[in-house]
Amino acid sequence: MLKHVLLKIVSRLAKKQVYNWANKPIVTQENQFNYLIKKARNTKFGQDHTFSEISNYQEFKKRVPIRDYEGLRDYFEKVKSGKKDILWPGKPIYLALTSGTTSGAKYIPITRESLPNHLNGAKNALLTYVAETNKTSFVNGKYIFVQGSPILKDISGILRGRLSGISAHHVPFYMRSNMLPSWKTNIIEDWENKVENIVKETTREDMTIISGIPSWLQMYFEAIVRKTNKQISEVFPNFSLLIYGGVNFKPYKKKFLSLIGKEVDSIELFPASEGFFAFQDRQDNNDLLLILNAGIFYEFINVEDFRENRLERISLQNVKKDINYVMIISSSAGLWGYNTGDTVKFTSISPYRIIITGRLKQSLSAFGEHVIVKEAEQAIEQAILKTGNMVVEFTVAPRFKSESLPACHEWFIEFDTQSEKINYFKDILDYELQKQNKYYKDLINGKIISKPMIRKIKKDGFKKYMKTIGKLGGQNKIPKISNDRKIAKELEKLNLIEEI
Repeated sequence: MLKHVLLKIVSRLAKKQVYNWANKPIVTQENQFNYLIKKARNTKFGQDHTFSEISNYQEFKKRVPIRDYEGLRDYFEKVKSGKKDILWPGKPIYLALTSGTTSGAKYIPITRESLPNHLNGAKNALLTYVAETNKTSFVNGKYIFVQGSPILKDISGILRGRLSGISAHHVPFYMRSNMLPSWKTNIIEDWENKVENIVKETTREDMTIISGIPSWLQMYFEAIVRKTNKQISEVFPNFSLLIYGGVNFKPYKKKFLSLIGKEVDSIELFPASEGFFAFQDRQDNNDLLLILNAGIFYEFINVEDFRENRLERISLQNVKKDINYVMIISSSAGLWGYNTGDTVKFTSISPYRIIITGRLKQSLSAFGEHVIVKEAEQAIEQAILKTGNMVVEFTVAPRFKSESLPACHEWFIEFDTQSEKINYFKDILDYELQKQNKYYKDLINGKIISKPMIRKIKKDGFKKYMKTIGKLGGQNKIPKISNDRKIAKELEKLNLIEEI
């Protein structure tokens, strides 16, 4: 009883602190900006870009261009080699390994100053949830975060590993006795073997909180159902909170409900190797509160302008609702004018809340349509809702005109259940995309492209594909849309497509 009372008290204090900075957004961001510039003044990057002469945001924009990982690679390489005072004072304590689409493996610095941002984001999300709902029963059970291996390797005196593995080393002592899986299971590299061991460890426990990336949580839930022949709510009757991040949950929701067998509360997070950016702070809406006080200064560029190489960026005070922005950050990890590759829309500016619309490099414009991830996800969400079909996973690629086939969007979909309404499913995809995207609509009406084609992926086909490229499990995700046929060709090559 005491821990429930204490949790409620702590949660109310945490919520008050959160909304203290959330309700003073511009002042909070100005303070972050001044702190970052002053702190990094004597680093190599600070000297190269004359931080000593920067006194306001306009001067910063003149001196610091927008760069991605490749643009900062020379600095990152110096950091990796163990040199001090390159992007941030001293050396980082960790290098978070993440996969780059064009850069190969990327090593993102995590410093003593930036580490709390990664750790406190999830904590504040949970405490805000408790303060809002007054629910604390989950503290009586066990928690699991389906994550990557916590084994870290040393590079030039800096520990390297996946962000989820790094986070595993910083679980508060008061939570460790309740946290699963065991260290022995967590360090297993083979994802399928790891999931089976997680199932063995957890099915006999009273699980109350389960968290991870939806696609891999689904794999975990399916393994439990296979082993027990029961729904998740029967195996874990006190399971009450799902915490997830990394991808949009909505296309997975119907499948999850069938696996779990009941509605449970959920919290969406927006974590990345570059920083923990936002979290869901209310249960009646799915948008995310942008974290403004954690050593990150945000800038934004209109996506349409970015595609035309018009790189005029704005600070938080000038953003508008319902515009698709590229998110740019400077942070206490030593990232400066850094293009995260994430795209967001503001749903509110009092306080500042966002939805994630996708990845900049994940868009489909092979024919000039500029379709983004959010549009594809909303289209398939409606198709699922209106047809009753359940979708396990999907990706979209362009199909270029040939002698036998017209140009179109080719949807590769793994169905869990498939009714006879597949043509209706296809029609809804087309209708929803036309409704959301005027460029796509014009291409359809102008008969430049035809209505979408659906290719059915065999059971566990996407898992087999991810395994062949060495990206099964952990933080890895299937790109929802592509501007080329690289994934499509691999799916065909691996014989993972079956006739509808």
